[in-house]
Amino acid sequence: MNITRRGLGAAGLALGAATFTGARPAIAAGEAYPSGPVRVVIPFAPGGSADVFGRMIAEHLGKEFGKPFVCENVGGAGSTLGIGQVARAAPDGQTIGLGSISGLSIIPAFGNVPITYKVEDFALLGQITTIPNVLAVNPKTVQARSVAEFIAWAKANPGKATYGTPGVGTSQHLAAELFQAMTGTSMVHVPYRGSGPMVVDLLSGAIDLSFDNIPLLLPYVADKRLVLLGSATRERPDFDRNLPAIAETLPGFEAVAWHGFFLPKGTPPEIANRLSTAIIAFMKQPATIARFAELGATAYSSTPAEFTAFVKQETQRWGQLIAERKIQPS
Repeated sequence: MNITRRGLGAAGLALGAATFTGARPAIAAGEAYPSGPVRVVIPFAPGGSADVFGRMIAEHLGKEFGKPFVCENVGGAGSTLGIGQVARAAPDGQTIGLGSISGLSIIPAFGNVPITYKVEDFALLGQITTIPNVLAVNPKTVQARSVAEFIAWAKANPGKATYGTPGVGTSQHLAAELFQAMTGTSMVHVPYRGSGPMVVDLLSGAIDLSFDNIPLLLPYVADKRLVLLGSATRERPDFDRNLPAIAETLPGFEAVAWHGFFLPKGTPPEIANRLSTAIIAFMKQPATIARFAELGATAYSSTPAEFTAFVKQETQRWGQLIAERKIQPS
């Protein structure tokens, strides 16, 4: 999937440079890295796509560095529990974390959510995925078959459409909030504890629509129980080049999920650079690109400076929307 590319601001690049400079413990002369097994914190439940992504890369890094990279699932609190553990780990490269848009951008953007870290507590390594959100409707409750038709219907029926999300402050929720802000429409938010129960109600007609990650929805699109109106990506997605981007009707609309790796702040830059180089090489392999595509994601690679600038940009963008829409955390 050729999803999206972002411009990187000078301020973000400066932050990226700051992340990898300054006083840090150096690797002692002759000391090998890693000194033993490396802990890879995956702040999500086992079995999901993020878990698969993390384990694939951990296996590659284990082969590359000659020591096991051992994955540990530390789910809970929207991924912030696991991320907080990485923030408190020793900055020696023996602990790395996998984060997402929720834990690294959206939740910090609220400003009033009690979390045990700041993004500045990390040395960001690089982005590894983009995952499109799509506008999916139940064809029995929503008659619109295009984004333009849906906008017209929603404007004519304010407060009638119900949309489900896996929770307040998720990328899916903010995609719907952005859509309403840009179209002047009003819909009723029905938050769930995860996408699984939300999709059950979407299929039954208890709710009308959702902006959700594509992997979970594809089977129901295939059997025509759901209809996709558009992709929340800047361009048409590779998984279906016939599916319009919402931005074709609503210029500038974009709301994708993403994942990336990070280290505790103060990790020696030579370790960070070696890990970054190994991850980028893996993400560019054709087999990696194909496997991520099977999981509904785009394999992506970026440098530490690029990822740092991107996270800052995302946090500012979603923070502005949160403030404008007066969204409160659950």
